Amino acid sequence: MSKVWFVTGSSRGLGRSFVEAALSRGDKVAATARNAASLDDLVTAYGEAVLPLALDVTDKAAVFEGVKRAKEHFGRLDVIVNNAGYAQIGAIEELTEQQLRDQLETNLFGAVWVIQAALPYLREQRSGHIVQLSSAAGLIAMPLGGAYHASKWALEGLNEALAGEVADFGVKVTIIEPGGFATRSGKNPDPLANGHVAEASPIYDGLRRRLAGFTGKQAAGDPAAAAQALLKIVDSDNPPLRVLFGLGFYPMLQQVYADRLKTWADWQDLSAEAQGNLDQADR
Repeated sequence: MSKVWFVTGSSRGLGRSFVEAALSRGDKVAATARNAASLDDLVTAYGEAVLPLALDVTDKAAVFEGVKRAKEHFGRLDVIVNNAGYAQIGAIEELTEQQLRDQLETNLFGAVWVIQAALPYLREQRSGHIVQLSSAAGLIAMPLGGAYHASKWALEGLNEALAGEVADFGVKVTIIEPGGFATRSGKNPDPLANGHVAEASPIYDGLRRRLAGFTGKQAAGDPAAAAQALLKIVDSDNPPLRVLFGLGFYPMLQQVYADRLKTWADWQDLSAEAQGNLDQADR
């Protein structure tokens, strides 16, 4: 049985690959982008199987209207993919208030609006699958990415809580955590080239130089392969709550989590001191 998808950020990158993979196997897709004209080629190729929608996920009313239109157009919604987002680059001290607010408005609140708009339909159906694009950056943090990390770490917690809230209604939640994936040039996208960069302070120039050798050097994943992996997830009767797309960050993640456990263990005595020994009656 074919599925009906609602995918944000469908104009390029992983979002476009997800849409194309779903359509190519006979599914139907409500594909959204800030500029609906970027979806014209999909309409030409797949006709009525695709519903192109102009959508800025930071516009809550537009999100609710777009989800409603998709449901009315196709009659149901099966897979909701929160993919829209970007990376704001800059040291915490360099970020303007507006840059931080804009990052959260798109990456976090945009996803929340889509979830809130879609859930009533999924609950009524007692079925559906919400797929949240997070990142390896939602699991670890590096200098100069504080705003982006804040948005992705927030999405990790939000969607883990959501999974527990909607399980009784037959709704599934999966958090996808990609590493780097190739652009059309076949290379990892350079986050410094996306235009979302805070005004640089010379105070952090040394740090920027040290990080330059690492940024974008991870092995680039194939978006088409990621899309096929996503199809397997949404077809699964028991999909994972979290899954990494790509193995480039796996060794680093193993070390980070081992270090966290060791730190907590090393400081157990202080943890006990912090708890104190008040009698329950004295609390």
